[in-house]
Amino acid sequence: MMKNKALIFCLLITSFMGYLEWGGNHNMFLFKAEVAIITKLFTNPTAVLHPFTLLPMIGQLLLIIALFQEKDNRLLIFTAIGCLGILLGFMLIVGILSLNYKIILSTIPFLTVAFFTVKHHLSYKNK
Repeated sequence: MMKNKALIFCLLITSFMGYLEWGGNHNMFLFKAEVAIITKLFTNPTAVLHPFTLLPMIGQLLLIIALFQEKDNRLLIFTAIGCLGILLGFMLIVGILSLNYKIILSTIPFLTVAFFTVKHHLSYKNK
């Protein structure tokens, strides 16, 4: 139980570590982008209605819910990993295609913890 909570907490923390970089010398970590999105949500909600902004935030919300639940809910955790994995997996692909090591390295912690979380839940289910 405690290992599961630690894995969920690590998933949540590593999901904020993603690094974005785009033309014109612009760059930003995901946690900073999320603050901007949440701020914009109150002023111009239609501007932030996009799957690449909503899905990761839903995934993080699901992880927070899973963190405070007494009983483990695999479906909730796997859904959260899927929501966050879409963005961070896409970022990994973009990093590889553009040969941007900063983007690649920023996605590896989340993807590693996600792998071990899934492995933990699948091996726990078989016992």
